[in-house]
Amino acid sequence: MLSYIFRRIFYTLPILIGVNLITFVLFFVVNTPDDMARMQLGIKYVTPEAIEKWKVERGYDKPLLFNLEEVSLGKITNTIFFEKSVSMFVFDFGQADDGRDIAQEIKSRMIPSLAIAMPVFILGLIAYITFALLMVFFRASYIDFWGMILCVALMSISSLFYIIAGQFLLSKLWHLVPISGYGDGLDAGKFLLLPILIGVVSGAGSSIRWYRTIFLEEINKEYVRTARAKGASEQIVLFRHILRNAMIPILTGVVVVVPLLFFGSLLVESFFGIPGLGSYTIDAINSQDFAIVRAIVFLGSLLYIFGLILTDVSYSLVDPRVRLT
Repeated sequence: MLSYIFRRIFYTLPILIGVNLITFVLFFVVNTPDDMARMQLGIKYVTPEAIEKWKVERGYDKPLLFNLEEVSLGKITNTIFFEKSVSMFVFDFGQADDGRDIAQEIKSRMIPSLAIAMPVFILGLIAYITFALLMVFFRASYIDFWGMILCVALMSISSLFYIIAGQFLLSKLWHLVPISGYGDGLDAGKFLLLPILIGVVSGAGSSIRWYRTIFLEEINKEYVRTARAKGASEQIVLFRHILRNAMIPILTGVVVVVPLLFFGSLLVESFFGIPGLGSYTIDAINSQDFAIVRAIVFLGSLLYIFGLILTDVSYSLVDPRVRLT
C-alpha cells in the first residue's frame, strides 16, 4: 500500500510543477509586470516613474528567469520566477498589495470556509444518498416520478436565486436568522444556518439524480438477483449490497472534493459577508491583487491534486484490484 501511495504522489509532482509554470507564464509573461502596474495605477496618465516605483515595491523589477548581474546561485535565486513561483512550494506566498501576509490570511480564513463547507458536505451527502435510495426503493412509482421532477426543477434554478430568496424570506421577512455577517465561537452558528441550508438545497437536484443513476446501474446485476433469490428483503438488498458496491463511483465525486472544502463557496461567502477564502478570492479579483490570485490558484491546484491522490487511495481500499493494476 505504501509503495502504491508513493507512486501516486510521484506521478502528481509533474502536474503541480506544470501548473506552477503555466501560472508563471500567464501572470508574468503574457501579463507583464508593466501591464499589472498600469492596471493598478490606471491605464491613462500613468508615468514610467510610477510604474517603476510600483514594480520595485513588489519585487517585480527583477529579471524573470536569469539575473546576469548576480554571481553564483544569485543568478537564479534573485529572479521573479524563484521569488514568486518557486517559493510557493514552501508556502511562502509573499505579501498582498495592502501589506498583509498572504499565508497568514489564508490560515485565518480557512476556519470560516470550513465552518460552511463541512456541514454542507456531510449533511448533503447523507441527505442526497438517502433520498436517492428512497427513489430507487420506490422506482417506477409516483414517488420516483415526482422526485425526478423536483430534482430537475432544483437543477434548473440558479444558486444565486436560493441566496436572494433565502435572505428575503428567512432574514428580512421572517427575521429568523441574520441576513449577513459572522461572529466568533458559538455566536457564528446563527450566521451559518442560512448559508448551510442554501448550500445543501442548491446541490440537491444534480446530486440526488447522480446517486440514483448509480444505484439503478447496480440494481439489475447478478449479485443483486442472487441476493433476492436467497430470500433477502429489498431493504437488505439496497443497504447491504447495492450501497456497498456503489461506493467506488460515489468515492469519485466525494473524496476528490474533500480538500477543496477549504475554499468554501465563492458566492455564499460574498453575499453573506463571511470572511472565508471564497470572499477573499473575490475581493482579490475585484481589487486586481495578483499576488493573492496566484497564491489561491497554486493552493487550489495543490488541494485538487491531493484530492486525486485520496481518491486513488480510497479506490485501492474499496477494490484491491485497482492497487494490483
